[in-house]
Amino acid sequence: MRRLASFARLDRARTLNNHRVMNPSSDPITPDRLDATFAALADPTRRAILARLAAGEASVTELAEPFAMSQPAISKHLKVLERAGLISSGNVAQRRPRRLEAQPLAEANQWLERYREFWELSYLRLDGVLEELKAGQPTPARNRRRRPPA
Repeated sequence: MRRLASFARLDRARTLNNHRVMNPSSDPITPDRLDATFAALADPTRRAILARLAAGEASVTELAEPFAMSQPAISKHLKVLERAGLISSGNVAQRRPRRLEAQPLAEANQWLERYREFWELSYLRLDGVLEELKAGQPTPARNRRRRPPA
């Protein structure tokens, strides 16, 4: 019974994956936007800035405090994050606080989810092989790979 449930999950995951492959128009993520997001996330300073902005908006001065960098260097990082759409700036009196924008991160997460499903399918297949080995039933793939003793 447990094995049937595993295969049911496997079939459902395959169906979802096939739908995504066959219907690319249902995927709103553009390659350029995804490239910009991952390029911006590639730098540890920019990831730290995003982590700080997850707690709430902050000015350039506030964002520069934990780093051994000048404000112009932090500003360059902020421009990369802004171009990627990961942050935006507001106007509050003479301050221009930066805030985190969730949409590009959600899109990157959605793109990465496809690969999580791939690994889940691989683990489900591995579970099936392990269950057969525990039951003492060799799998067909395992039998094919055996070579006769020399």
